[in-house]
Amino acid sequence: MAVSLPRQLRKVTNKALLKTLEAGLEQVETALETAVSNTDPIANVTSRHLALAGGKRIRPTLVLLASQLGEANNSHVIDAAVVVELTHLATLYHDDVMDNAPMRRGVPTAHEIWGNSVAILTGDLLFARASQVVSRLGVRALTLQANTFERLCLGQLHETLGPQEGDNPVEHYIQVLADKTGSLIAAAAELGVMFGSADEAYLEPMRQYGEKIGVAFQLIDDVIDIHSDGKTSGKTPGTDLLAGVPTLPVLLLRKHAETNAESAALVASIDAGLTSETLPAVVEALRTHPATQEAHNEAQRWADEAVAALAPLPDGPVKQALASFAQAVVDRQQ
Repeated sequence: MAVSLPRQLRKVTNKALLKTLEAGLEQVETALETAVSNTDPIANVTSRHLALAGGKRIRPTLVLLASQLGEANNSHVIDAAVVVELTHLATLYHDDVMDNAPMRRGVPTAHEIWGNSVAILTGDLLFARASQVVSRLGVRALTLQANTFERLCLGQLHETLGPQEGDNPVEHYIQVLADKTGSLIAAAAELGVMFGSADEAYLEPMRQYGEKIGVAFQLIDDVIDIHSDGKTSGKTPGTDLLAGVPTLPVLLLRKHAETNAESAALVASIDAGLTSETLPAVVEALRTHPATQEAHNEAQRWADEAVAALAPLPDGPVKQALASFAQAVVDRQQ
């Protein structure tokens, strides 16, 4: 499976670092293909489905990049990168069932092909395979993986149930993003430091960096849902709106609606139930509404905090690449 480095690293100019990352990612791809293969003929097809479809490989790349703070690519680092990507793949199988998503990575989702039960069980198999790989790395890695898995599940649970009485909707939403996305990216950063034999003092800064990057990434997804032209991102504008998925622009719009009649009217249009006919007007109104810019500003704030967390790291190409990666997350259009 030939996969290039994530586009968020395009502005990195250190050719030696890029070459090392590319070499490491090639090893990860080879190991990942082995990891998703199964002697059971049915599981072999379903487990390989999304892995073969490609993907950004952000999490394994962050493992590799963090490992450059120490001894760089080695067999343990490669295994750690495979663990985080297997875990991510497993969550996608489950998420697609819960969201009833028809497509993923340009191909039909597993539940569309084989049904919900097979898709859920395939996700479970991938979680099991991730556990098998991480067990080779020792108790410390296994504990981190287990704690991350718990946060992934809690994040999905809290997203499903929504904010409870007395909860601040925005704070609840940010915590869901931190658990569902930030926790695994944070684990990737920690594992890279851990198995690259880097200075232990870098673990906490990298954990903070990874979690904040995860939140920023998802917040920008919310903004892209509003501003997408359907060409650059490949995403139909207002997809989340139409599906009734909570996003930060809408949550902030609801706050504006408490004191602004125009905002209240827009919220009423959303709550009345959107259709393909009424969606474009609502998307257009949201594009120019202050709530969407506020959401973008919030994403930028999380990215800035991620860069600030890197302060204890030594100056050099790795720190520069991490900072560039953080800004590229906010600047992306897809």
